[in-house]
Order: sequence, then structure tokens, then C-alpha cells
Amino acid sequence: MTIDIKNPSFLLDGEEVPFTEGQTVMEAALTAGSYIPHLCFHPELQAHGSCRLCIVESDNRLHASCTLQANSRLKVSSQTQAINKMRKHIVQMLFVEGNHICPSCEFSGNCQLQAMAYELDMEEGHFHFRYPKREQDASHNDIFLDRDRCINCELCVRASRENDAKNVFSLGGRGTETHLCANSASGKLGDTSLDVSDKAANICPVGALLINDQSYVTPKEDRVYYQTSISLRGNRRPKEIE
Repeated sequence: MTIDIKNPSFLLDGEEVPFTEGQTVMEAALTAGSYIPHLCFHPELQAHGSCRLCIVESDNRLHASCTLQANSRLKVSSQTQAINKMRKHIVQMLFVEGNHICPSCEFSGNCQLQAMAYELDMEEGHFHFRYPKREQDASHNDIFLDRDRCINCELCVRASRENDAKNVFSLGGRGTETHLCANSASGKLGDTSLDVSDKAANICPVGALLINDQSYVTPKEDRVYYQTSISLRGNRRPKEIE
């Protein structure tokens, strides 16, 4: 591969992807229209590579593409059978570690976890379902927190800290007991400063945070991932969370 200093690019699955200085592989790929699966990445937030769905291979090593800095020497593989198998197992584990009931969920069709399962041809959970007991929080007048759906992606945590400057959320616990916390003396969402207009209230990819008067407003056939696969949408997100 010839390195062009003025117009740098790297190879992604054999195709040249241009980038600008400071971009990660994920950012450059999405800008160029090349989709790399992800759940915890958001273009407006600092990446931290927690979900590991965006793993790619370069120099015989696996990297989180949302934190891997692009450079002209990179030769990156993303859409391989082995990598997609690992991604599928990650999605399967996310399903069995929570309580996801897609047919009755008001976020079905807008849910990125569900869309990712379709994208990766996930037909069953593979692992044993844990059916964890998770607390729901209906203390807020406008926003409902359903921890059964939470995948601990920390998008709301980062959005509240980086965009809203409120620090409403954090993660508590360890291992399988890790859970989303509301940062108030009572631990209740209703005692925080979270507002329906906050980025944190509208960024959840799985519907763990729901605006009360928006449930079931959009018919299922009009929801984004019923119309277009998540890979074709790229980094364009459902209207509710843009």
C-alpha cells in the first residue's frame, strides 16, 4: 500500500478508508460509510471500548476500533467469520445477562441490541439465561428506568457527564452485579436533575430509559430497524436518540 501523506488512508477489509489526523478507525470508517458493529460508541462522546463489539484485527492482534487511532500503516480486518462469531457471542451474552422480551417491548424496532442480533444472524441465546432480579425505577415524573434492559454501555453515564454537565448516572457493583445507578441521596431517578431534554435521557440504545409519553407512539412497522438494517444506517441513529 502506497502512503499518501496529503490524503492518508488505511485498509479496512481490503478497501482504502481515508482519515484525518486524530480520527479513530471507527470514526474514519463510519465517515466513509463503512460500518463496523458497535453498541457503546457514539460520535459525540468519548470512546472507551467497553462493549467490544467493534473489535477488529490488525497485525494479528484484536483491537477496539473505537479507540484504535487510524494511521496509514494499518491493515484492518473487520468482516471475517471469526470476528463476527465473537461479536455474535457478545450479543448472546448481553441477551442472557438481562431480561429482554422483544415481542412486548415498546422499543422493539428501535433497539440497537435487537438490530445487532438480526445483523449477526443470532437465532438463539446459546448460553443459559440468568433471569436476574433488577430494580425498576418509576420515581421520575417523565422518565422510566427499566434496568432489565440495561446493557451497561455507559452511554447515559457519559452523556450526562460530557454533554449535560450533570453527572446523573454511574455504574455500581461488580461483575454480574454491575448495574446503573442514579446519583442522588435516595438513589432514585426522581431525585436527580435529569430532564427529558437531556442527552442522557434520549441516548439509550436498548430502551432502558424511556420518556413516559413516547411509549408505543410509533407503529412497529415505522420503526427504524424494521425498515433498514443497522449496518445500512451506519452511525445514523433512531430519531428518538439523535
